[in-house]
Amino acid sequence: MNKTRNIPGNAMIIEDERDLSYLLSALLKKNNLSTDCVYSINEARIRLQKTTPSVIFIDNHLPDGLGSDFIGYLKSTNPSAKIIMITAHDSYSDVRKALSRGADYFISKPFNSATIKTMLDVLKQSLTA
Repeated sequence: MNKTRNIPGNAMIIEDERDLSYLLSALLKKNNLSTDCVYSINEARIRLQKTTPSVIFIDNHLPDGLGSDFIGYLKSTNPSAKIIMITAHDSYSDVRKALSRGADYFISKPFNSATIKTMLDVLKQSLTA
């Protein structure tokens, strides 16, 4: 019998492109992960006072700042959360900056459902190891 291991908790998506946010949310829900979508850093700060996501997907270029600058706050308020930076700006320096500030993973836009599925498999393994 093949048991599906779910990622415990829920995911927060911090992404100002609503269509992309809905798509990512649908992909995560399809893999049995509940989601909470916010569209700015300020909205994320407010929502994080009420929820503790186990996984956070964050865009780098948001209307009120850089996601990479917000990673430190995310880690300080929720150190066990896995943070996945998602951005079209994927130069070596962007990747390095995000990872050095505490992002656990980095996904370049555009991404597809296979990329998200692979990321979820990696997360499941890291959370159960």
